[in-house]
Amino acid sequence: MSDTHSEISTLSPQIVWQFFDKICSIPHPSKHEEALAQYIVSWATKQGLAVKRDDVGNVFIKKPATPGMEGKKAVVLQAHLDMVPQKNEETDHDFVKDPIRPYIDGDWVTADGTTLGSDNGIGMSSCLAVLASNDIKHGPIEVLLTIDEEAGMTGAQNLQPGWLEGDILLNTDSEQEGEVYMGCAGGIDGEISFNIDRVKMPAGYIARELTLKGLKGGHSGCDINTGRGNANKLVARFLAAHSQELDLRLISVRGGSLRNAIPREAFVQVAVPAENQAKLEELFAQFTALIQSELGSIETSMVSFNEAIEEPADVFSMHDQQRIIATLNACPNGVVRMSDDIEGVVETSLNLGVITTDGNKVTILCLIRSLIDSGRLQVESTLKSVAELANASIEFSGAYPGWKPDPDSEIMAIFRDMYEGIYGNKPNIMVIHAGLECGLFKKPYPNMDMVSFGPTIKFPHSPDEKVKIDTVALYWEQMVALLENIPDKA
Repeated sequence: MSDTHSEISTLSPQIVWQFFDKICSIPHPSKHEEALAQYIVSWATKQGLAVKRDDVGNVFIKKPATPGMEGKKAVVLQAHLDMVPQKNEETDHDFVKDPIRPYIDGDWVTADGTTLGSDNGIGMSSCLAVLASNDIKHGPIEVLLTIDEEAGMTGAQNLQPGWLEGDILLNTDSEQEGEVYMGCAGGIDGEISFNIDRVKMPAGYIARELTLKGLKGGHSGCDINTGRGNANKLVARFLAAHSQELDLRLISVRGGSLRNAIPREAFVQVAVPAENQAKLEELFAQFTALIQSELGSIETSMVSFNEAIEEPADVFSMHDQQRIIATLNACPNGVVRMSDDIEGVVETSLNLGVITTDGNKVTILCLIRSLIDSGRLQVESTLKSVAELANASIEFSGAYPGWKPDPDSEIMAIFRDMYEGIYGNKPNIMVIHAGLECGLFKKPYPNMDMVSFGPTIKFPHSPDEKVKIDTVALYWEQMVALLENIPDKA
């Protein structure tokens, strides 16, 4: 692969890292993957591979079996094209236009102030590396690259029967080497909306912007049980505790940027009587110190700011202010229930991911995840009740099913034996509290046997995202060995 642009292209296995380096150079946030898709289509066509796309934009590439492996079951290698666009507030970066800037940091590869896109760029790179390699033994190969996984699973939702011929699917979207996944949570988006009235800014009031930032954030599935702070919930807590004594009036509230990322930052514009300015500063400083004492072992970089802003013409009506603050404070967030069946795995969770104020409308976006339908429905009911109490509207959309574990999976047994044969110990066979696409693939391809595995990726969906270098080599070693051990067709 040519046209590499950073130091990561020299890492081993070079064929994987060079593809990832190229992927980083082409902007591909969710909903904006087309440039990357076209590059891959052009590259595969030049390699003489069969390429096609479906109506929603998913990419399909076929490679014939290597000599002597024609009788093996066909394998689908699967990854998603898009990445989560998250950046630090001070980072100047346009995800639609600017390349990701990866660099080596000790044992890890990370990015300069933004998400890295190793979720799922490393998996995608490994799929392309299999297509490019001339020294891997494998049966018939298909590569499926889906669009928009992170923002709605649009590609997987619209995958049609008949496009894939494979018997086995290897999903490359897992994030812990040494673990192999055979099931995942399903999910649904919830949107609570308020139409608000505004009134004239009271005389004698001054305007301030209160900011919480520097929280770790992270994946709203994999990291939901780590005790990380949710910036949206924290500012709601402050407002609920102190708005009355400060005679505070709300101007706007915003926080988070993706419903599937734990919010790292939140911003609230408020007005208070001029004589309460010092009290606001004191209470917000005390609140920050309290949160740092509660979360300090986890949220080591949290900071707050209390800054003057230009006085607005109007503020929320008191009635609307009260119902919005109460809703944000009462809305459940985090782990709802741990699984009884799988030790240490979250069964059901909720992430209060995004708050926006746009004129006379306030919107709250949440993502519910659950391993079981009844758990998801229970949280839906709770959210609906919260919205009804606040006289707000609520809509649910984008539901996707979980991936039910198959204890008789042949490919899982092959992976386990292969792993033990290489390393002398068995992998951890897991169910993940995140939304892999496998559950959706089961609808058009109910008989396809599936597993998910990958390298170690920390803090996905946040600017702290990083991938451990040596685990990419281990993951590639497993991919190569697994392809060589695919069973014969019946």
